[in-house]
Amino acid sequence: MIVVTGATGNIGAPLVRALADAGEEVTAVARHADLSLPDGVRSVRADLGEPESLSPAFAGADTLFLLITGEQLVAGPEPEQVLKIAASGGVRRVVFVSSQGVATRPDAAGYARLIAYEQAIRDSGLAWTFLRPTGFFSNTYAWADAVRTQRLVAAPFGDVGLPSIDPADIAAVAAAALRDDRHDGQVYTLTGPELATPRAQAEALGAAVGEPLRFVELTRAQARSAMLDFMPEPVADHTLTILGEPTPAEQRISPDVPRVLGRPATKYADWAARNRAAFA
Repeated sequence: MIVVTGATGNIGAPLVRALADAGEEVTAVARHADLSLPDGVRSVRADLGEPESLSPAFAGADTLFLLITGEQLVAGPEPEQVLKIAASGGVRRVVFVSSQGVATRPDAAGYARLIAYEQAIRDSGLAWTFLRPTGFFSNTYAWADAVRTQRLVAAPFGDVGLPSIDPADIAAVAAAALRDDRHDGQVYTLTGPELATPRAQAEALGAAVGEPLRFVELTRAQARSAMLDFMPEPVADHTLTILGEPTPAEQRISPDVPRVLGRPATKYADWAARNRAAFA
């Protein structure tokens, strides 16, 4: 049985569907109930911030998809505690969503928890695969209200390109790693197929909704203020640094998505067309 944490999110939801479609026995774990799960998927309400709540999810499991988000990125129980409870339930393999930043900016405070989780998993004796994605296309959902109501995109660093990725591609790589132990011990850097600037993404969204959008470039301070409404301060700060001052490694397009999936990574324009309803 495969346990998927963060099962209702931008990665977890398509991952649960992919695993269920492949005939896998799946337990979906989230803090809130989800009534839209595929038939046959077991649902458990639990929180990584309260590791004891995870015990029912791990009972009888052998493989774990592990994703930490929100406040768990900066604080929470020790990773060893979560892994001990997983192992006690039968888990022997872990696919962990980390970040490209643990390699490109290992001294940044915002990556300390991810680094700690990676090290704890390496030391646990469990088989593992690490996924290190770049920024997500779905981060641009933050533009949705302004696009719908004002046909406007406001973002910082309008002409700085990064190889952001479709969360569904991360889910597809995760599904492959969860179902095939030939991925054990691998570290995959997951990027999109091209460098995309916020200005170019706004143009792609305009094409998707059938109407040109106005682009307004925010200052770093304006962007930081908005980001602090939904992410911890250290995460906001290092995110802005990457968005505005990426290193060569952070702008490098990785071959790992096509290598694992046997197809190109998804372009932002295709993601925008697929998700146009959120912006229309």
